Amino acid sequence: MREYLVLGLGSFGASVALTLEEMGCNVIVVDKSEEKVEAIADKVSYAMCADIEEEETLRSLGARNLDGAVIAAAEQLEASILATIILKEIGVPYVLAKVNSRLHENILKKVGADAVIFPEKEMGIRVARRLISTKVRDWINLSDEYSMVELAIPDGWIGKSLVELKIREKYGVNVIGYRIGRTVSITVDPCKPLPKDCELIMVGAEEVLQKFRES
Repeated sequence: MREYLVLGLGSFGASVALTLEEMGCNVIVVDKSEEKVEAIADKVSYAMCADIEEEETLRSLGARNLDGAVIAAAEQLEASILATIILKEIGVPYVLAKVNSRLHENILKKVGADAVIFPEKEMGIRVARRLISTKVRDWINLSDEYSMVELAIPDGWIGKSLVELKIREKYGVNVIGYRIGRTVSITVDPCKPLPKDCELIMVGAEEVLQKFRES
């Protein structure tokens, strides 16, 4: 069973911890707020009230045996930096940290964070993209060059199959699934006509997907 450590129990950290538990992982959480620790203690594998930048605390949790750690205390700049350094020094293979500025992001990457996330910024971008195009249902940046988008099917594609449309050949975009209402399918029959009310889930280059949004 996979085991993860979550440092910081704000709304982001608590959500990550609870979701990992729901997915069958063992989750250890640490926060200096007794109230936050008590609120989640019976819902995770182990909850501890402590300062997240204390090396002895992290070592006592067996952090070197973890599959990964999430540092969710972006508002505590010094603490998140020290926690990142300590976790990498003791051998945690994957450390993801929440940040709240570009400077914070750059610092954590330099001291060893494997990945960083800026939830407020990323959500703001996704909301803005949905606002300027009624066709876009969701947009997730996978890297600086590639994104995944959930897009209302273009009128010209309705009733046609992927084989007929030749989307990959023409645009270099992969259709990896579709949604109808609340039902999501990750298997798409390339020979079956696309229904009018479906939303396509596509992965491709950012600049190409932008054209679909604008069309």
